Amino acid sequence: MNKDSILQVRDLVTSFETDAGRVTAVDRVSFDVPRGKTLGIVGESGCGKSVTAMSIMRLLPKPSGQILGGRVYFEGEDLLSLNARQMRQVRGAKISMIFQEPMTALNPVHRVGRQLSEVFLLHTKMSQEEAWEASIDMLRKVGIPSPELRVGEYPHQLSGGMRQRVVIAMALALKPSLVIADEPTTALDVTIQAQILELIKSLQKEMGMSVILITHDLGVIAETCDNVVVMYAGRVAELGTIHDIFEDPQHLYTKGLLDSIPRIDSERKTRLATIPGMVPGLQELPVGARFAPRSPHPGAKAYLESREYREVRPELIEVKPGHWVEDCEVVRRTNGR
Repeated sequence: MNKDSILQVRDLVTSFETDAGRVTAVDRVSFDVPRGKTLGIVGESGCGKSVTAMSIMRLLPKPSGQILGGRVYFEGEDLLSLNARQMRQVRGAKISMIFQEPMTALNPVHRVGRQLSEVFLLHTKMSQEEAWEASIDMLRKVGIPSPELRVGEYPHQLSGGMRQRVVIAMALALKPSLVIADEPTTALDVTIQAQILELIKSLQKEMGMSVILITHDLGVIAETCDNVVVMYAGRVAELGTIHDIFEDPQHLYTKGLLDSIPRIDSERKTRLATIPGMVPGLQELPVGARFAPRSPHPGAKAYLESREYREVRPELIEVKPGHWVEDCEVVRRTNGR
């Protein structure tokens, strides 16, 4: 095991049973999360980012969601081998999750203080009064004004930014070693987004925790992450350091995502670059390179008609130390293109 990594995901496979049969949402995904660092997972909606996070936390909807293979090592222990009681002891205390929509993460019929103090009551030996005081202290730590008053309010009485801060307070209450933030700024305006991201960074530095940040926003990735996993259609397309991904992208999907970012130095009224086509549905995923139908590579059409596309899965290859990309010529950059 790599001692520099707090989490190692190896060949994770997650599927769902549907009316149309079994579909695979996460297909042999592997990556490491370095201690004290932030790993970004990026990709379009439907690429398997959130399902990967829910698989790590063992929070898949039952009975439809199933982990069919792989290993998830957290501090050397395989989370997939733990029983339900053991996993409950890990969640919250050692690994926490910040969900993207705080209004669904919080119970609308309970006051904020009760929901936050429950974290302390379940995992520590604090009394009700001690848990209540600890809750007030956490709200103060995440920048909520007048926390003594806010603990007595219901979620609907708070703004979106405040609700997200409450969710962050709940996730960080027990000082976990790893926090998974699943698009924590999606429902917020730009100013509040910046505040929330800065809050997560400052608390990470203070507590020394590792972070997995799931987003579709490469601007957020650039500002906050040390390493990046680019996912497409349930697979890892490319992974590397933030410098590798932004300065030397090797996958045409990664390049397409980067090209679609608005640039302040572009000419006025310039059309934004787009990636043609859509992410394939789970029922129609091929064995071969899944980005091939959207690839601008001149050989893509011939590849789509080949036996290789129907039967051979491209593996990840290491183009330089720590920088991996899907090994298929029609989805990889060549000669700087």
